[in-house]
Amino acid sequence: MFKLSEIKELIKLLDQTSSVHELEIESEGMKLAIRKPDRPEADAAAIQATPYAYPFTPAPQPLSPQVAAPPVVSEAPAAPQQQAPSADGTLHKIVSPMVGTFYSAASPDSPPFVKAGDRVNEKSTVCIIEAMKLMNELEAEVKGEIVSVLAENGQLVEYGQPLFLVRAD
Repeated sequence: MFKLSEIKELIKLLDQTSSVHELEIESEGMKLAIRKPDRPEADAAAIQATPYAYPFTPAPQPLSPQVAAPPVVSEAPAAPQQQAPSADGTLHKIVSPMVGTFYSAASPDSPPFVKAGDRVNEKSTVCIIEAMKLMNELEAEVKGEIVSVLAENGQLVEYGQPLFLVRAD
């Protein structure tokens, strides 16, 4: 998987060179394509037509250059897991405060912070979101019982994406 820092470095290098207009890299089944637009209007049209692996909200400012990745089915969360518990309007959603990588435990050999059925309070750590090599602990925000964990360990998550459903006390 490509790291965000590596992608940013590639974009910066591509932006600084005048002779290279397109770069494609394939690694571990993932493909990254970065292209310089010829015109600013073409850049906006290309971004809107690009298929992405994860649902996202476009950034308010235009992106340049374009970064595209093919859809990856295996990393997307299972739809039935998200839809069944969320039908109950009394559940509190703990959402991701940022774009990053979801980790359910402090280290690979540690048990998860929480799992379905666990009791939490407002200060209970439920996961870690890694963004820009910073580990950000996410707290439960409410007192109650974890009903469902909606993200998988190591999964890329988006800003505002529901991660847990909690039956609040």
